Amino acid sequence: MGEAQIDAIAGAVLSPEHKSLPPSSWGLTQRDFLARGPRLSELSTPVFTLDRGALDHNLDTMARWCAERGLDLAPHGKTTMSPQLWREQLDRGAWGITLATAWQAQVARWYGFDRILLANQLVDPVGLRWASDELLADPGLELSCWVDGTTELDLMTEVFDERHAERPLRVLVELGADGGRTGARGIEAAVELAREIDRRPGLALAGVGGYEGALSGDRSEAGVGRVREYLAALARLHRLIDAAGLYPGDAVVTAGGSAFFDVVAEECGGLADPDGVHGTPTRVVLRSGAYVAHDAGHYARISALEQPGATASLRPAMHAWTRVLSHPQPGLAFADAGRRDVPFDIDLPVPERVLGHPDIDVSSVRVTALNDQHAFLESAPPESGLDVGMVVRLGLSHPCTAFDKWQLVPVIDDADAADPVVVDLVRVYF
Repeated sequence: MGEAQIDAIAGAVLSPEHKSLPPSSWGLTQRDFLARGPRLSELSTPVFTLDRGALDHNLDTMARWCAERGLDLAPHGKTTMSPQLWREQLDRGAWGITLATAWQAQVARWYGFDRILLANQLVDPVGLRWASDELLADPGLELSCWVDGTTELDLMTEVFDERHAERPLRVLVELGADGGRTGARGIEAAVELAREIDRRPGLALAGVGGYEGALSGDRSEAGVGRVREYLAALARLHRLIDAAGLYPGDAVVTAGGSAFFDVVAEECGGLADPDGVHGTPTRVVLRSGAYVAHDAGHYARISALEQPGATASLRPAMHAWTRVLSHPQPGLAFADAGRRDVPFDIDLPVPERVLGHPDIDVSSVRVTALNDQHAFLESAPPESGLDVGMVVRLGLSHPCTAFDKWQLVPVIDDADAADPVVVDLVRVYF
């Protein structure tokens, strides 16, 4: 497992199960197919791609941003569910990988990842028994999860008991907020939960965590204010638990989706003290995941690095390419990408360019609806220049609902090239 397991992905044999790859690739290994230097135009449409240059830019930018502020990064792997991309994130200094379910954590373990933050409650008996076996079998594994109530602790300690005193499950108290998602409601309840964890020999209190992104979907003054108030409370919770002497060892304070990580740095960054110079060794860990692919919609509007005064920026690395199938009436065309191929939960895709036709301006074309396998392309004025057979690049919104529609994602050298070269294939697990 581990590095060799990830490297072995390149030896997997291609077949019709890999959507959009041409029949000429079937029976070849991924490595042999890539050695041919295939072009984007050789793939079937619709196809979802990643831009290599933009990926590298985003990976480097986020790593540098965190390092400059003394913050750690455990990117949320559920965004891509790609061990290949997770490894690239760790190669650039990420402290660990975040996941949301026991099965996702199992994928990470299969590929050799040994510091996993499960940013969720773990109460599934199968998942708990697996976690117990892994911790007892591998002294190098660091596995953490969240709790927000004593019922969860009772379920966890049915598996994690005195036998795990030397290899406990690391547990973070999750702080919630009214109108938010999971999490203990109120600092007093969260501190009492920390005291209860301290009484469970198979568990070890490892910090506090939460998710601020559910509190605001925009960068309005009121929205950012709610986020800031919540993060200040999370910082207070950590200080109270630390002052009570409840941490048995080092501590983690974790927050930060892909939108408000700047506010996390402002409100919680001062807690970072990984060497324990001022007390309990404490890491402030961001869990941003969407940054690796970024987008042309939701995160282009709300990301911390897209705001006025930001010292760095991210680039959209994900696109879909769809072929015009029909032009039945003026101002209306249909393309072959639909809900099975592209994200649509926040924004509809946006036409950006026509492959091989740089002279065609698609700024007047909009995707107005998606069916399972059709995109409605409306244009005003009706003369868009699009014709049947043309391939349109779509800008997408929300990486978390883009990757899950594919098993193997082509990585191209440059999404702005006349006919990009396919330079890699990224395996994803959904």
